[in-house]
Amino acid sequence: MAESGAFPLPTTSTGASRPAPGTGAPQPVPAHTPLARAADFLWLTARVLEQRRFAYEFLGAGDGGADAVETALDAYRTEDGGYGHALEPDLRGPVSQPLHAAHALGVLDSIGRCGGQRVERLCRHLTSVSTPDGALPSVLPRQRAYPSAPFVPIVDNPPGDLLATGPVVGLLHRNDVWHAWLFRATDFCWHTVESLEKSHPYEVEAAIVFLDSVPDRPRAQAAADRLGRLVREQRLAVLDPDRLDDFPVAPGYAPREHHFPHHFARSPGSLARAWFTDAEMSRSLDVLSAQQESDGGWPIHWRLWAPGTALEWRPLVTLDALRTLRAHGRPIG
Repeated sequence: MAESGAFPLPTTSTGASRPAPGTGAPQPVPAHTPLARAADFLWLTARVLEQRRFAYEFLGAGDGGADAVETALDAYRTEDGGYGHALEPDLRGPVSQPLHAAHALGVLDSIGRCGGQRVERLCRHLTSVSTPDGALPSVLPRQRAYPSAPFVPIVDNPPGDLLATGPVVGLLHRNDVWHAWLFRATDFCWHTVESLEKSHPYEVEAAIVFLDSVPDRPRAQAAADRLGRLVREQRLAVLDPDRLDDFPVAPGYAPREHHFPHHFARSPGSLARAWFTDAEMSRSLDVLSAQQESDGGWPIHWRLWAPGTALEWRPLVTLDALRTLRAHGRPIG
């Protein structure tokens, strides 16, 4: 664990300097910028893991900050080699779940540590919970013993799901991780993505994480082109924010659970960026910027089912918003 004194102080309303993590040197944060406002929100509300990630990704925490992120993530590890303890806030309790594993890999990827023995252990765990076709179910039946979101189905013998498998496979390929489990899981993702005829936004997001990193780039480009046409034909992304009614939310989603181009193309280098014109992408980022609320955080648009999960999700959504805006060159401070 990093020394407590190495962690930055909260942003002040005057934009006062804070010590840079691990150095004691001042690191000014301009007042009233999106970053400063988000910092106030995150220091007030976020879990330790999200606070550590914020310090590393936005406040120049360096290698010491990566150590702190990794230590905070360790609190969510389970004895079977997976992750649990509500790392993904909508699944409560100590049991490991594939969605927690995907979340953990995203954390490790963000600090450049998605490899080594930690990921080897996780791959062995994923092998043990995979379906016969080599894929991951989103939720294993063991979740029944603990609270979970009502919109997360829990069934006996759950099938493999692109929602869980796509991000895991994509992140492992992105970090040049090779494990026997990956071969069949990759085949599952290819078959599922290339067979999609009707989809919904979260499934498309999982598909694009896979396609952005899988090694066969020509095949990924072709699959992404097809998927982009599907997104536009089925109006899965809001292309004109002034005409929301023209883009209905997917069945089972909350009334305001619209998805915009920035949800799919989280960085300019994503294959999904080619799905949208410059004007469509610009309007989407305008919407994202404008959604920052008075307390500095970004809102949740899916169904809320418990007060605690809402508190834990908003910092995660806020970090995602900051990353997306910065990746696309929007000023955040």
